Amino acid sequence: MPSCKSLFVSIACAVTLVSAQQCQATLNIALGVAERLQSEYFNTGNGQYNGGSLWTDANTLEDLHNLMLATGTDQFASVADESFIGQSANNPNTNWASLLGGSNDDAGWVVLSLWKMADYKANRGLSNTAFLNAASEIYNIIAGQWDDTCGGGVWWSTAHTYKNAITNELFLLLSASGFLRNGNPTYLANAQKAWAWISASGMRNSQGLFNDGLDSSTCQNNGETTWTYNQGVIASGLAALFVATGDSTLLDQAEITLDATVALLTAGTSILKESCDDALAGGSVCDADQQIFKGVWTKHLQYYLDMAGSSRVAKYSGFLGSQESAVFHFGTDASDDVGSVWYAPNQGGSIFTPKTSASGLAAHVSAAKYGPC
Repeated sequence: MPSCKSLFVSIACAVTLVSAQQCQATLNIALGVAERLQSEYFNTGNGQYNGGSLWTDANTLEDLHNLMLATGTDQFASVADESFIGQSANNPNTNWASLLGGSNDDAGWVVLSLWKMADYKANRGLSNTAFLNAASEIYNIIAGQWDDTCGGGVWWSTAHTYKNAITNELFLLLSASGFLRNGNPTYLANAQKAWAWISASGMRNSQGLFNDGLDSSTCQNNGETTWTYNQGVIASGLAALFVATGDSTLLDQAEITLDATVALLTAGTSILKESCDDALAGGSVCDADQQIFKGVWTKHLQYYLDMAGSSRVAKYSGFLGSQESAVFHFGTDASDDVGSVWYAPNQGGSIFTPKTSASGLAAHVSAAKYGPC
């Protein structure tokens, strides 16, 4: 297979991937958000973001290094090794099973973060071995959580109480992407069985959207919220599996859910809206996890387009551009903090946290690559 550059750095791939020109103006806006994140909310003492959690920190670090790979700058070059996740990777004695606390979805986000930081290091000619080794160790922990309950799937946690969409979508993505990185056939087999199980699980509803997971007693779709991030990670996972196998029907499957997101999980002028978002004071309030979901969706649409090829870009370019514009015009305050509400001007209901800023950062970086400039 030819070698090319996509979501990952120097991986083997089966298709010619799109090489899009980055929009510098949008990247400049993204840099302002990132500077605010790092100067005001990153604690160099413990390597964590104020008010963050392991999985939201992992996404924020991924976003930061996605930005540096897009801009070619090294403004935040020390963050990988300063971060709690990076320090843990650099420590050969880290007990990842203990550190992850039994959370298999958190584990998946940490792997993605480690890979993105490793890609940045490789791109700058630096050693990334510790980060790749840590990612492999964590992947094996996740893979060990697959069993035959409900016909298959990875458990949400080691308590074995719930099988849900995001954990298994991450397992699909990690397995397919891991195969592209290391050529290990076990990874490809895991990706194929993950998609076979997900597609037969019933978690995708009649609208084309993924509900949160399966009822623990019936193994049927539990009908819970169709969070935006569930609709993005499935797309990047299927695109990675497409690159691994050449099966273009996987892209069609991905776009069933991407298109349903555009049609059904938006408000205003077709701007992403989480069910907990409310621009009005006293409205619904998104919790600390939900505040980052929309940015995760835009990031994984970027990853999808990285691998799906140029013919798939035009369909989503305008939508990504609209999200970025809404983040800038509706979501960003005078301090370059980004709020939780994108679809309308804030009237006291938007939440401003490092997680909401990371979400906005992801929207900017994705639009810089694939939105109109």
